[in-house]
Amino acid sequence: MMTGVTGTPGTGKSAAADVLAARGHRVVHLGETVAPYVIGEDPDRGTDIVDHEAWAAAFVPVDGIVEGHLAHYLPCDRVVVLRCRPDVLITRLRSRGYPEAKCRENAEAEALDVILVETLERHPEETVRELDTTASTPEETATRIEGFLSGRLAPGFGSVDWSDYFLEAT
Repeated sequence: MMTGVTGTPGTGKSAAADVLAARGHRVVHLGETVAPYVIGEDPDRGTDIVDHEAWAAAFVPVDGIVEGHLAHYLPCDRVVVLRCRPDVLITRLRSRGYPEAKCRENAEAEALDVILVETLERHPEETVRELDTTASTPEETATRIEGFLSGRLAPGFGSVDWSDYFLEAT
């Protein structure tokens, strides 16, 4: 069974996945698999442009967890969407050295539920769980992901609402 852990950059995917791996789960970091599908570079954002459709079509499913902001493009059996309050997300991305425009763009994508909407367009609602990681440690997030994997935490989404982010920004 393949479980995707996805979310906007900075929501805690890699950190939680590292904890899950340390706990014995098989984890594939998607950043390690996309190189053959890079079709260019976006100089304004300082990121690679990935042909995510070709990458997803060629991806060989694994019995385990796949982690990355493109994981929801894969044919996952379950998907966990990590979320983070936009102002906290900006702080996390700035600490990584992201340019201000990229920080703002990711915060806006998070506020608009972009990854959640994309996930729900591709996966049945009963296979999706949204988790707010704003105040969670990677260990706490990993424990909640394990709860979803084991069935102790039911599918669910819609409780995270960052729309006030736009009201505060205007």
